Amino acid sequence: MNTVVGMHSDRYVNIDQNDSQTRSNKFDFEGQQIQFGNLRYSSASFGRKKMAATMLRFHPSSKLLVFARYMKNAHSPGVTDNMLCHRRIISSMIQKLSYSISAIAQPRLSPDSNTKDGIMKIDDPLHHPDYFNVKDLFTLQDLFNAKVHLGHKLGVLNPHMKKYIFGVRQKMCILDLDQTMEHLQLALNVTAHIAYRKGIIMFVNRSLQFTHLVEKTAHECGEYAHTRYWQGGCFTNALLQYGPETKLPHLVILLNTQTNVFQEHTAVRDSAKMNIPTVGIVDSNCNPNLITYPVPGNDDTPVSMELYCKLFKEAIMRGKQARKEKDDIAKKLADEHKL
Repeated sequence: MNTVVGMHSDRYVNIDQNDSQTRSNKFDFEGQQIQFGNLRYSSASFGRKKMAATMLRFHPSSKLLVFARYMKNAHSPGVTDNMLCHRRIISSMIQKLSYSISAIAQPRLSPDSNTKDGIMKIDDPLHHPDYFNVKDLFTLQDLFNAKVHLGHKLGVLNPHMKKYIFGVRQKMCILDLDQTMEHLQLALNVTAHIAYRKGIIMFVNRSLQFTHLVEKTAHECGEYAHTRYWQGGCFTNALLQYGPETKLPHLVILLNTQTNVFQEHTAVRDSAKMNIPTVGIVDSNCNPNLITYPVPGNDDTPVSMELYCKLFKEAIMRGKQARKEKDDIAKKLADEHKL
């Protein structure tokens, strides 16, 4: 079977337009159906996973389709009426089509892309596992030196935090820094992407000793901070309290998810109600269930809070810098096009 890749805008694509026997054979990529002659199979007929894997490889905006030449002997006697044989042929065809599409569905490199530390940047940041290089911002030793691994006493341990606990020493919980490093890298990557998309980011903290630090961090990276008493309905009733032109943040960074040792910050619940993604530093006494991107770590020590503020500020600045560079290139190309 030969496969040829091409652009087409029709929903249905005949497998072989010249063969009268296979003229009614059609792919329906939107309806997740495949038709061979008078037989029509849905995704449930031959496996949803294979069909879904094939569907996801087609970019909806480009309407990329694949023309396939069906084997002429597929309609020979004894084959047309055998549904099992048809299912095998379809499965084989989908597998070959998946290989053909995967070869062309890779992210394209921008012609103006530059190299940094020998790594080529990809045009679309969402196709890159670490587009902003947030893994270079810190190491495991940095987390240990900042005392991120120190938790609270065993008596106030939240049951949902047991999976992040490395062990207990002298009745003090020790957090697993390997998990902290993985979750923190993910949180920084998400933060950088939202800053790259010009999203609104708000830092939230209720601890009085870190009020100036959090507000200074938000001011330096051009974002917002809320370190005072959380008024009821700040998110859930924002349109009535502040007016219809009010815009809610696209990301909330909670440097402390508790107002005290036992009470959870109201912003955690309100953000979940309004479907606002959250990044939260969760200590051993916190509940990580309502946090979108929980980061297990110490939220009481000044040196650890300074590290968090430094990392999130740098991630935001990297995202904004990448957006500025892309906008400058687009403006330059637009000016050249006008000339």
